[in-house]
Amino acid sequence: MDWQTPDEAIKRHMQAQEELLWSGRPGQGIKFHGYDVFMIPFSLLWCGFALFWEVMALGIGRGSSESEAPFIVSLIFPLFGLPFVLIGLYLVFGRFIVDAKQRAKTFYGVTNDRVIILSGLFSQKVKSLNIKTLSDITMHQKCDGSGTITLGPSNPFNFWGGSFAWPGMRQTANQFEMIPKVVEVYNIITDAQKPHE
Repeated sequence: MDWQTPDEAIKRHMQAQEELLWSGRPGQGIKFHGYDVFMIPFSLLWCGFALFWEVMALGIGRGSSESEAPFIVSLIFPLFGLPFVLIGLYLVFGRFIVDAKQRAKTFYGVTNDRVIILSGLFSQKVKSLNIKTLSDITMHQKCDGSGTITLGPSNPFNFWGGSFAWPGMRQTANQFEMIPKVVEVYNIITDAQKPHE
């Protein structure tokens, strides 16, 4: 799916009478979000402590024969720490890779009738919203002209203009995330909502 142009991907899901007004996709590659201000230090602390635990647990029983721990302890402690190390590695590295892969498979479209969002990491999900009944459309613009459009009510805990959700999980709101020329797209959506004669 990621080798298609946005036009091709969206047109596969359009009705015969629909007219494509805009199509695009989120920014590609490794990107940082506002919540990374807190997530990066937290993930480094988590992973650092988990690795420290694992090294210490693997070192149990490696001393003199008098201080040697029972076999079961030297087996359980490292196994107990392993999931925490894996979570830490995901928080430090994996979440950026998963987020980039998910955005590579995401396409956005605006027609005269609907807003269409194609997304999904392992399978494709098609979200279709009636453009005439959309309310509470919010735009967050960065100084380079890119930004995010939130379609519908946003998460009240969303302080940084992007929605924090674990990649692969349901987003907290329907969004056109990290799109270039966000003002133009916002105007296309609001113009399509106006009654035309």
